[in-house]
Amino acid sequence: MAARRSLLEELFNDFYDDRRNIYKMNFFRGIFFGLGSVLGATVVVGLVVWGLSFFVDIPGLGDAAKNAQHQLQSDTRKK
Repeated sequence: MAARRSLLEELFNDFYDDRRNIYKMNFFRGIFFGLGSVLGATVVVGLVVWGLSFFVDIPGLGDAAKNAQHQLQSDTRKK
């Protein structure tokens, strides 16, 4: 077990010989992960609202879908 650990530490230290490089890579990785999460959530919410727009004729659910659609349209017009 100790030999395996020392081998992994040696491989890690050989690959990342500069700590600044590690921090920089992890910083950019975090930025891209956050950006991808936001874009993915935007697409999913857009698809859900679009799917709800097909159910406008159903009482109760239709009112909620109309309100969501109206809210999104008014938000895009303000920008």
